[in-house]
Amino acid sequence: MNAQELHIISTGKQPIERFVEIASNIQEHVDFFYLREKNMNASELYRAVTLLHDNKIPLSKIIINDRVDVAWVQKVFGVQLAFHSLDAGVVKRAFPGMNVGCSIHSMDEAKAAFRNGAKYAIYGHVFETNSKRGLPPKGVEELRAITKNVNIPIIAIGGITPSNCQIVRDAGAQGIAVMSGVLEAENPVRAVKEYSKSLGKET
Repeated sequence: MNAQELHIISTGKQPIERFVEIASNIQEHVDFFYLREKNMNASELYRAVTLLHDNKIPLSKIIINDRVDVAWVQKVFGVQLAFHSLDAGVVKRAFPGMNVGCSIHSMDEAKAAFRNGAKYAIYGHVFETNSKRGLPPKGVEELRAITKNVNIPIIAIGGITPSNCQIVRDAGAQGIAVMSGVLEAENPVRAVKEYSKSLGKET
């Protein structure tokens, strides 16, 4: 993964066909697409990956949340593990060569992800967000501490907009992850270009 990346995570609320349609329209501006579909079974996730690939999304840009089996079978970039998922170390031992990302919420979790061989981690939620209503945001101070003290690329998530993107960049994040800010935007292409510009990427 390179610096200042844009990661797009499915909301789990849109029909998969709509997610695929948006992804195909914005993929040139996006580094990775995540299938975060908690209500999908393995067969449905397999089909979703096939749909993305059939619509010109490279397998190397696709990451699947939790389901190591589907990620391995479809040969996508990797798997994103949550607190309820298998341990990153277990996955690395069972699936050599699998790229593993971890969702983290603290310095201790960041250190564990690094220790267990995760390739990167997603940290949040940094700012207030409707998807975490009622939960106080983490802010940027711990993000800054993690990026300084843990040698693993950190992707920031949670309430990130083009206008506050520079704050997480300054805190050392190597990229951002966005859900509704792009996928539920009135014009997803325009929205993704605004995010891309805020990351210093060519648009």
